[in-house]
Amino acid sequence: MKQSKMLIPTLREMPSDAQVISHALLVRAGYVRQVSAGIYAYLPLANRVLEKFKNIMREEFEAIGAVELLAPALLTADLWKESGRYETYGADLYKLKNRDASDFILGPTHEETMTALVRNEITSYKKLPLNIYQIQPKYRDEKRPRYGLLRGREFIMKDGYSFHANYDSLDETYQDYKHAYEKIFTRAGLDFKGIIGDGGAMGGKDSQEFMAITPDRTDLSQWLILDKSIADISEIPDFVIKDIKQELSNWLIAGEDTIAYSDGSDYAANLEMASTEFVKPTAYIEQLELTKVATPDVKTIEEVSAFLDVPTEQTIKTLVYNADGEIVVVLLRGDDELNEVKLTNHLGADFVEPATEDETIKVFGATFGSLGPVGLPENVKIIADRVVETIVNVTVGANEDGFHYQNANLERDFKVAEFVDLRTAKEGELAPDGGGHLKFARGIEIGHIFKLGTRYSESMGANVLDENGKAKPIIMGSYGIGVSRMLSAILEQFARINVEKTFKGDYKFSWSMNFPKDLAPYDVHVIPVNVKDETAVALSAEIVETLTKSGLQVLEDDRAERVGVKFADSDLIGLPVRVTVGKKAADRIVEVKIRATGDTLEVNVDDLAETLAILNQ
Repeated sequence: MKQSKMLIPTLREMPSDAQVISHALLVRAGYVRQVSAGIYAYLPLANRVLEKFKNIMREEFEAIGAVELLAPALLTADLWKESGRYETYGADLYKLKNRDASDFILGPTHEETMTALVRNEITSYKKLPLNIYQIQPKYRDEKRPRYGLLRGREFIMKDGYSFHANYDSLDETYQDYKHAYEKIFTRAGLDFKGIIGDGGAMGGKDSQEFMAITPDRTDLSQWLILDKSIADISEIPDFVIKDIKQELSNWLIAGEDTIAYSDGSDYAANLEMASTEFVKPTAYIEQLELTKVATPDVKTIEEVSAFLDVPTEQTIKTLVYNADGEIVVVLLRGDDELNEVKLTNHLGADFVEPATEDETIKVFGATFGSLGPVGLPENVKIIADRVVETIVNVTVGANEDGFHYQNANLERDFKVAEFVDLRTAKEGELAPDGGGHLKFARGIEIGHIFKLGTRYSESMGANVLDENGKAKPIIMGSYGIGVSRMLSAILEQFARINVEKTFKGDYKFSWSMNFPKDLAPYDVHVIPVNVKDETAVALSAEIVETLTKSGLQVLEDDRAERVGVKFADSDLIGLPVRVTVGKKAADRIVEVKIRATGDTLEVNVDDLAETLAILNQ
């Protein structure tokens, strides 16, 4: 492909509205353009990357017996009313009416649609299992679209669905998808982790998220590509290194989630689901007498701790929540934070939100800052984090404004209905398997698999007759991959800073892309330095023909631009190999530059195809 025929609108400067480097580079390098807030056009280079990734997915899904179809994006709301999600999904759901005033939505996901298709076509267990998927745009009315392709209103998804007569069959397909996802993301060249995830609005039981790890900014060897004029990072002056570090810090570390993983085992989980090792203490501690003390204008745990001179870990934090209309009291140790996802999952509620001050006063007779579990009515449900069970002689609110109790103890002074893991894990704590300590990293969700069970088939009447002729709800799984956000995930890991030394001894650096070879829009970028040099132009044409015949995809920069512009655009576009046809064209010698390392070598055109084949191994 000749570059003069392509739409690659590169920019000289980074876009001013970008906050993460992936967004900035995708726009600057001419891969995407925003059409409206949160809605992007994927220009030719981006589209080629997406198609290559789609083909990788198709190959791996075919290997596990998944078949592709295409469902509509415009969906009747009736199906979502059947499942109950039309009312519960929230404000992100695009709702609209047609000319007959019938309700429709733009699909953010397709569980209901696929369930209805199978419900209407399959009635016997003998036709199961069935494993289907599609790749198409999805829609979510984000209140504040941001971070480019990572949080948009229209995005491309691969969503797959499996249908089963029994849970053993679901477990088998779930594992097939898990292994397929691992192969897909490995082939894409990503650093990723499969972690314990939360089903959220999807309604899943067991679930696993696949997260692309966002590299931190401390390891310069991760970020820098040195020109041939620089042998080692240590040669770069300190003031240049300082400027590079400042440039790196100018960009937010992308990733919606924090990943908690063990440094000594395979344990990894979304922070929302992460747990820690829990061991009950065995030492006996004498219970002291319950004492009521005045704490005027003291409300927060930190203020209580300082005023009474007690450690925060000897206090209890009392929180009040409304769970589907029921008031629930939640207790945590004072230095811990509540994990609302864990609370929601434990309660199995559709809506869990902090109680209002009016709701709280009705139960406690006091306002926030003076609440505690002592003396509450028996009909009030109290659940506590499991750590609370281990604390003796704690300080709690006295349910009277301006007062607290000291030396409150479980069972003697207050009772708890359930002890469960409700706290947010902390970095450095022991992993739940005891195999190491927790470390945190930022991550971009690129895939998610769920065991849906009968969540949708029961509500929508999708049944099959079993071997005894009895109608039973179909058991389902759901499997998603964020296709368009893969572009951002890749660039967060493969963005690079080129550093070069000029003839005058000055150091310059600039951002570039470094696409993995299996996803790069083209394999080779051929650049004739002077398009008016007939020898160079002819040799470039010969190179393109030879490399194309050898199976490589080639982009030729045939534009009548200065060589500096061509090289700058080449760095931005980020193809794995650049072949420069310059002054030695008459001798059939070209310069080959390997983007990933910055290495260059001179090669005779007659040996070029073989050389590139060796380099690509």
